[in-house]
Amino acid sequence: MKDEIDLAVHFEKAFGIRPQIFRAPGRVNLIGEHTDYNDGFVMPAAVGFSTYVAIAPRQDRKLAIHSKEFPGKFEFDLDHLPESRVGAWCDYVVGVASVLRESGLKLAGANLLVHGKVPIGAGLSSSAALEVSSALALLSLTDTSLPLPAVAQLCRQAENSFVGARVGIMDQFVSCMGKAGHAFFLDCRSLDFRLVPIPAGLQLVVCNTMVKHDLATGAYNTRREECEAGVRTFAQWDPAIRALRDVSVDMLDQHANDLPATIWKRCSHVVRENQRTIDAARALTAGDLARVGNLMRESHNSLRDLYEVSCRELDVMVEAAEGLPGFCGGRMTGGGFGGCTINLVRQENAEDFAKRIAERYREATGIRPHVYLCSAEDGAGELN
Repeated sequence: MKDEIDLAVHFEKAFGIRPQIFRAPGRVNLIGEHTDYNDGFVMPAAVGFSTYVAIAPRQDRKLAIHSKEFPGKFEFDLDHLPESRVGAWCDYVVGVASVLRESGLKLAGANLLVHGKVPIGAGLSSSAALEVSSALALLSLTDTSLPLPAVAQLCRQAENSFVGARVGIMDQFVSCMGKAGHAFFLDCRSLDFRLVPIPAGLQLVVCNTMVKHDLATGAYNTRREECEAGVRTFAQWDPAIRALRDVSVDMLDQHANDLPATIWKRCSHVVRENQRTIDAARALTAGDLARVGNLMRESHNSLRDLYEVSCRELDVMVEAAEGLPGFCGGRMTGGGFGGCTINLVRQENAEDFAKRIAERYREATGIRPHVYLCSAEDGAGELN
């Protein structure tokens, strides 16, 4: 509540009018990494770090974008928006405005003030939180309302086509549709989903390694290209295959020697990660935390060895959790090459776990991490 009150006061001082305020959360992915853009399965949860956007109409056709945290004040003509990114944080807002306009909506001139509370570069999808909160804010000044799944798809399109990051639908979808107390099992092809209750007494502990290696964005797009190369090869044997989602474990093993080694490793991770995600949703529903923990461990090992998107700091953080009281399972989360791990920890042990894992990590790396005790929260909406 304090964040939105402060934001409203700041906005009113700056623009002389009381704003509407919209919020969208970041997310943490429990399992199902690099499967979303392969039409696969994911199991994220929305978390209590959010981005807030305050908005009020202007009389002209300008879109003015300011922030409490980020540098620069930006102003654009809604009738002549840039066709591609300008290289600043405002790209996520402008990209959403551009996609909304291209979809046929007549946007109104507006002042926007952004307040971001999602840690940047930590793999908690600060970008999706900014996109979704901006989309809801801009839509509020039109005479059109869109269902949240459609908002998620438009925001993903903005990040793909305007920002240039070839992300899947997971981040925007869970930012829109998250549910308190639940993980979110999502089929990234059909967008069918079901809520998976997180057992009572279980805490989500997110450990930020405080590093983000420069190769992350380029390597992400490279992984997508490698997966697409795998799909083209598998489609030669079965024309029905449109994505790695369509490749079975049996077919993968059958052709293990028919693919270039690197392409096989990428495909192997995705195909098996899809099955792990299905299995983890069942195990979490049944309260079988030992099974969930084993699947999370297998997921991290696969991301490290087959998809090759981990790094020393992530591996150290994962290893530092092992053996601590109350620890049920953990792995890297997000695109990789730094960022965060996600850990399932019994609530009564969570604070001690946070302290001890931070000590272990600092002793091994010399880096002081940030550790967040989280819970699954509701998705995006307007604040009153």
